[in-house]
Amino acid sequence: MASAHSRMRCGEFRTTYQADMTIFPTPLARRVAVCSVILLLIAPYFLNPYHLNLLIQIGYYGIAALGLNIVVGFTGQISLGHAAFFGLGAFSSAWINSTTGIPVFFTIPLAGLMTMAVGLLVGIPAGRIKGLYLAIATLASQYILQDFFARAEWFTGGSAGAMAAPFSIFGYVMNTDKSFFYVVLFYVVIMFVAGANLMRSRDGRAFVAVRDHYLSAEIMGINLTKYRILSFGISSFYAGIGGALFGHYLGYVSVEGFTLLVSIQFIGMVIIGGLGSVMGSMLGTIFMVMLPEVMEFGVHQFGSQSTALTLALAYIKEMAIGLAIILFLIFEPDGLAHRWRMIKNYWKLYPFSY
Repeated sequence: MASAHSRMRCGEFRTTYQADMTIFPTPLARRVAVCSVILLLIAPYFLNPYHLNLLIQIGYYGIAALGLNIVVGFTGQISLGHAAFFGLGAFSSAWINSTTGIPVFFTIPLAGLMTMAVGLLVGIPAGRIKGLYLAIATLASQYILQDFFARAEWFTGGSAGAMAAPFSIFGYVMNTDKSFFYVVLFYVVIMFVAGANLMRSRDGRAFVAVRDHYLSAEIMGINLTKYRILSFGISSFYAGIGGALFGHYLGYVSVEGFTLLVSIQFIGMVIIGGLGSVMGSMLGTIFMVMLPEVMEFGVHQFGSQSTALTLALAYIKEMAIGLAIILFLIFEPDGLAHRWRMIKNYWKLYPFSY
């Protein structure tokens, strides 16, 4: 089967391996991407706070989802504790800022590095096991970190939670949806470009080799344990950055916000978006963020006369998420990214990136 990059319009040629591995398959695709970013830059001037809130949610959840996709979709591991690392990033950034006075501008990447360090520790035993044992090990990390959050009052504030200072740079405080949107957009662009480039690198190809056939990868000289642990570390770094943005956006971080259900939602994002796809991580995040909003809209529109239906709204949202994951596993196991590729191939939409 031809690769995605080999399906090009007549007159476009790839003469080097570097050209074949470019992020954008055509110059027009690169211009489309740049125009999309420009549109997002002016979006806050036309959108209301509700829509900006949704875009901000999509941003920080998308960063964390991409991290999970690196370990699950690209390396073939499994992680049921991603929400705990997401929370660790949020608490770490708030703690560093409150105890040292370091500006939030610097505490967000520092929180990512702290979370990465913990992820590497978790990855040491996880890098030597697989299958059900790996799932149980990562599930254990979820509950261990949750218990740590509840007990370490010096770090998280315990059951009372912790306050997170607003993002500020050069004395300018970004404490509104409009201003914080640009912070999230900056990190989304940086982290997704970095993720796409990682997959083009030697390490990224090693991740995929470990996923596709670990015995063949080992015969080729790839250190399985090293790359499995490294994938957990990078995944945790992304989760930490997303969690830090989440915490400073809300201004308050609570232990109850990082449960196993949130980990399942992250898994749903990568399944629905497409395992092993950078773009799929964002598509799955958009789907999972918008699905509860669509359910709420539907209940208010069609169930306004039913008090029971309105009271059951929270359960309807949770059931919709579970149902969506099951339906995608049955009818679209390759996710939205695969469906988008199929649509482009059918309609020959070559200008758009893969």
